[in-house]
Amino acid sequence: MKLRVLGCSGGIGAYLSTTSLLVDSDILIDGGTGVTELSLEEMSRVRHIFVTHSHLDHIAGIPMLLDSVFEQITEPVVLHARQETIQVLKDHIFNWQVWPDFSQLPSAENPVLRFEVMSPGQQIRVDTRSIEMIAVNHVVPAAGYRVQNGIGCFAFSGDTTSNDAFWEALNRHDKLDLLIVESAFADEDRELSSKAHHYCPKLLADDLKKLQHRPRLYLTHLKPGSEDIILEQCRGHIDELPVHRLCGGDRFTL
Repeated sequence: MKLRVLGCSGGIGAYLSTTSLLVDSDILIDGGTGVTELSLEEMSRVRHIFVTHSHLDHIAGIPMLLDSVFEQITEPVVLHARQETIQVLKDHIFNWQVWPDFSQLPSAENPVLRFEVMSPGQQIRVDTRSIEMIAVNHVVPAAGYRVQNGIGCFAFSGDTTSNDAFWEALNRHDKLDLLIVESAFADEDRELSSKAHHYCPKLLADDLKKLQHRPRLYLTHLKPGSEDIILEQCRGHIDELPVHRLCGGDRFTL
């Protein structure tokens, strides 16, 4: 199983794009501005998109991706997400005002986009990969995902703050090779971090004590300009695991 990081920043700027992860060549986890790293041919291979939540930095690239490959698609791209997330996308994005409703184009019987509701705890199999949705704690209904293929596995927290559900779900399995978890704010912004339901280094370190596995640990969703201090603070708080910063362009084999 191949994992390619298209975008993983908490904002945009030179060399910075927002969250999108490509699994092999056909699965996206989130579709932020990192989607623009894909060529037209690569975009046309995407068959499934698993969305963590409805915030713009995680979905901004999806409407443009569908528009760009509209004529190349011969079967619908399936967008998996919580019911609340799908409703937001229908009401506020694919509503004929912000963007065409691609679940009705070129026809309702043969669309290029199909929504599929997924619930926390549910697992979906896509060829050799199994994708499990896990509930997390954010300001809107949100989820993380655990992905495995029988050889390796990784987990992605999406946007979240202190919770038990994510860690309990990971502990129910006997394997975790790679963990990608957010730490959006530095400790100095802990009050804002709590209000926005994001981790800061101290909160993340406290929650990591709940994890029974010892995977490779990578930080994502760092606010632009604060990356070095967040990484330094996480390394100062977290003793159990070496801490790395995730970067756009990173690639993993699992």
